[in-house]
Amino acid sequence: MQLRWLMTLGERNRPDEPTYADCPPPGQARATALVDDCGQLFPILLHWRQRFGHDVTGYAVQVEADDIERLPPHVTEDWGPDGLRLDTTPGGYVVVSDHRDHDAPPPTALATRPTALP
Repeated sequence: MQLRWLMTLGERNRPDEPTYADCPPPGQARATALVDDCGQLFPILLHWRQRFGHDVTGYAVQVEADDIERLPPHVTEDWGPDGLRLDTTPGGYVVVSDHRDHDAPPPTALATRPTALP
């Protein structure tokens, strides 16, 4: 299997919180896309914006999958907003929020070495 990007269309269904968006799993989302490169997500999201309305959100993660119709069970069962969140904004721009679990960078030598002031 190949490592690809899977994105689902988030649902902004809370008028009281306009930036909130549910993260439906593949199979339950109104739209889903599987692409080879992260850069391919942007034109798809802008197409979804034209089709579904001005404010759309996409949730994307890297998965090992060859076919969107036959996704591994762990992908759909563990689906959640722990990847990239892509929000459209006025003017056709996309804001990307990275919610992946990144390891903290190792401390630098300067940060761990005590300094003495005269």
